[in-house]
Amino acid sequence: MTKQQKNEVIEVLKGKFNQYNNFYITDTESLTVAQVTTLRAHCFDKQVEMKVAKNTLIKKALESIDAEKYAGVFDSLHQVTALMFSENPKEPALILAGFRKANAGLERPTLKAAFINGDIFVGDNQLKTLTMIKTKNELIGEVIGLLQAPIQRVLGALQNKDVAKEAVVNDVAAVTEVPAAEADEVVPVAVAPAADETPDATEA
Repeated sequence: MTKQQKNEVIEVLKGKFNQYNNFYITDTESLTVAQVTTLRAHCFDKQVEMKVAKNTLIKKALESIDAEKYAGVFDSLHQVTALMFSENPKEPALILAGFRKANAGLERPTLKAAFINGDIFVGDNQLKTLTMIKTKNELIGEVIGLLQAPIQRVLGALQNKDVAKEAVVNDVAAVTEVPAAEADEVVPVAVAPAADETPDATEA
């Protein structure tokens, strides 16, 4: 590879590192051509870009952007390296885990490191953790759910209150209602007989 070709690769890599906030550094050594082709197909289906490049060129691309920011991944740049770029922080992890599960007994590709929105995960033992990362949309959905929950409880309480109020009103109306026949009935009132007049006293 000529110097010009190396510079071209570095520029392409810089563009990808600037484009994506998430990338995985994986080891695809010992994979067959057919297996790599299958892996690429999985990545394509999930909108994950996969690029194989020399470690020295990857390091130069990262250093030219921000050496301090990416320093934590430099020690992972060894052996055969395949980069996986994705907008979704956990999609590459799901692809790696799924690929290895589908090929029972296959230990590759392994995760060497992952850069997720500024955080660095080093080692293949971090793969399971990365498969459980919440995406931006999932986090937004959880926040909306938390905000809606109190409102739904208030609306439910109000609805139950209206139902209860209506039931009470109906009960009161049933108790106070008097049938028309009973309302028209006249209850006789006993009249005490008139007392006899007291006779005038006899003149002496």
